[in-house]
Amino acid sequence: MTRYIFITGGVVSSLGKGLMAASLAALLQARGYKVRIRKFDPYLNVDPGTMSPYQHGEVYVTDDGAETDLDLGHYERFTGVSARQADNVTSGRIYQQIIAKERRGDYLGATVQVVPHVTDAIKEFALADQADHDFILCEIGGTVGDIESLPFMEAIRQLRNELEPMQSVSVHVTLVPYIAAAGELKTKPTQHSVRELASLGIKPDVLLCRAEHPIPESDRRKIAQFCNVRAEAVIPALDATSIYSVPLQYHGEGLDSEVLRSFGITDAPEPDLTRWYDVVDRHSNPEGEVTIGVVGKYVGLQDAYKSLNEALAHGGMANRVRVKIRWIDAEVFAQGDSDIAAQLEPLHGILVPGGFGERGSEGKIAAVRFARERKVPFFGICLGMQMACIEGARAAGIENASSSEFGDTSEPVVGIITEWMSEEGLQEREAGGDLGGTMRLGAYDAKLSGNSQVSAIYGGAVMISERHRHRYEVNGAYVAPLEQNGLIFSGMSPDGLLPEIVERPDHPWFVGVQFHPELKSRPFEPHPLFAGFVRAALEQARLV
Repeated sequence: MTRYIFITGGVVSSLGKGLMAASLAALLQARGYKVRIRKFDPYLNVDPGTMSPYQHGEVYVTDDGAETDLDLGHYERFTGVSARQADNVTSGRIYQQIIAKERRGDYLGATVQVVPHVTDAIKEFALADQADHDFILCEIGGTVGDIESLPFMEAIRQLRNELEPMQSVSVHVTLVPYIAAAGELKTKPTQHSVRELASLGIKPDVLLCRAEHPIPESDRRKIAQFCNVRAEAVIPALDATSIYSVPLQYHGEGLDSEVLRSFGITDAPEPDLTRWYDVVDRHSNPEGEVTIGVVGKYVGLQDAYKSLNEALAHGGMANRVRVKIRWIDAEVFAQGDSDIAAQLEPLHGILVPGGFGERGSEGKIAAVRFARERKVPFFGICLGMQMACIEGARAAGIENASSSEFGDTSEPVVGIITEWMSEEGLQEREAGGDLGGTMRLGAYDAKLSGNSQVSAIYGGAVMISERHRHRYEVNGAYVAPLEQNGLIFSGMSPDGLLPEIVERPDHPWFVGVQFHPELKSRPFEPHPLFAGFVRAALEQARLV
């Protein structure tokens, strides 16, 4: 029997429900259970694919090509279970499906309403594809009391009644703020949040209380008394020094044990947390430090590069070093070469990440040129690879080299792709078509050159599979002239048409990839490209 854990949040947003869900799933997994995590997002966008990173952080892409919430990245990194399209749904997607059915006449003339049609669709999503999972964790985005989340709360209420007794548990994440002027913690916000949840027909079984200061036992008993839960079910969640210590911290406070007890499970095996202790040790006790400069356009919000940030940390763990990231706004490099040198000379590695649009592109190209000329380890991802190819073309004498993404150009080294092959067959797009869900998305194979640096990084692999999210590709017509001037295309699509990886054999470490390797990096299995890049940065640090 598959059991369900419904996770809600109250008081304020950004309490870390996604991290909590990932940590709880990891603890259950460490006890030998098979888990899966799903995310309900109340906003009306069909998916976050067309949203600015400043609005919602990064867009996380799954193997099957779904553009999803960044919390799914936490889920994958903590459990190693690859997410799917079925693991993230939004109000927009629910309403889109319902309206399509109504237009086709599927409802046979019935009045289409939030209850039962919208709530039934939400329940179908929650219950779908159970397979042989022991636990499915469902995180509901937003905060209790939001208008947008009401249909999801109602669906949960109905589900808890329809499932078997003790087949579902509700975990509510709240805030216990510290009032400095009074010198004490306040439990009233948590009480009000639980009361709001109860007014919707949902009684929480476990409370996870975020706090900046330890919660005294007297306050835990007070919360339990007024919120109608056991005192043991009030779990303190203090700020952690690292996200990777959160599972250990929550286990120490008894979160997983209390959730299992709420299911009536009292004989569960103790969790094997060996790999978590190893990760925390590698992260907390480095034997060195490297500084990586990330030259991007969304550096004002680090959540825009969440997976990238974590993948660099994983690369550091693989090499037992701390990776210090210096976020650099690509637009500042428009001020001149002297500013570029001042910003980049102290770095041990330069990374140009993915992005969209012309803004900051010349700054990224300048960063590539600096890395090439000064022999600083360079890693270009998606747009970063494209900028490396444009910079290489300009260095080869093609002065007007550019991307058609930035406007009309006589030398489109990078151009829009309107058709490509996938496992489902030929994919076609229109240049002026919709933006949402129309990119080259999801896992695609790449064939590696046998004598290349990248093939060695991948352990001698001939074929790899990586996740993509882009609308533009390096123009195949420029491959030959670029290779004549030092760039080697060491990875291509299996049909040989689409460039996937470039490198410079005359450089200590210069790699550009069209895909997003950060999406597949895990703390237990750092992605080989990030491990190799940090290793090269470490060698650079030793030379300085």
